[in-house]
Amino acid sequence: MSSETTIAVDVADEKAELLEVSESLDSETKDLVTVLPSGDVLDTLSSIPENTVTATILDPWYNKGVGGYREDYHDWLEGVIASAAKISKHIFVWGFPEIVAHQLTRMPAGFKLMAWLTWYYKNCPSVIRGWRSAQNTCLHIAAEEAKIYPENFLNPAQLERFKSGKMRFVPGPPAVLEAPLNIGFVGKDEQTGHPAQKPVSVIEPLILMTTRCGDVVLDPMCGSGTTGEACINLNRKGILCDESEEWLEISRKRIQREPSRCESGQTLSLLDP
Repeated sequence: MSSETTIAVDVADEKAELLEVSESLDSETKDLVTVLPSGDVLDTLSSIPENTVTATILDPWYNKGVGGYREDYHDWLEGVIASAAKISKHIFVWGFPEIVAHQLTRMPAGFKLMAWLTWYYKNCPSVIRGWRSAQNTCLHIAAEEAKIYPENFLNPAQLERFKSGKMRFVPGPPAVLEAPLNIGFVGKDEQTGHPAQKPVSVIEPLILMTTRCGDVVLDPMCGSGTTGEACINLNRKGILCDESEEWLEISRKRIQREPSRCESGQTLSLLDP
């Protein structure tokens, strides 16, 4: 068998495995978070069946600094977002504001900008002369008919009023997410060494706004698995993948530690409400 044939067979087998994992999301034998084999983001997105995912979180490299640069980045990212739009109602796109802003005029048909979110952090250790970076942008892109759940942010008293129909409007969280970078002694328990790791506290609001317990969240560029930890904390089903096997292994180990947070001490199932 030629090397070309071998590569083609390997790719076909991997995509078949991805599809099998995705189609078995309702199996009682699966854990709350599924970590797929390493793979390219477009291959991963194309392998997930339609209407399987509620929200997709995209955190690509930012086309500057760590991760390098490519001339066709805006076209490439547009294609990634378009692929995510085929399988999910909500899409979150992370990046520097001046870079992701190009996607505002490239929305998939039937999708719109729901919110321009800003992660604000004060503790960036930049050595650049001049203005010190203190923000990262997350575009919330959603299908026209997509539902949101601001009631997930209510305290018990507010939630009681909401359920009884006595709340005239549901106050939502601010579009600025303030949390420090996990660096030095800050967020030491979360730190994995990933150069662009997000705190769990800036991922959880994205999931809360767009999903209910048991819904599926996909992160095809998961890095060190922060989305997986957030899914376990919030009792959502997660699918993680990354092109780096090194970071996927870190994600697997991180996810294996998280079920111990459950009150019962038991591993959560994909079928839990």
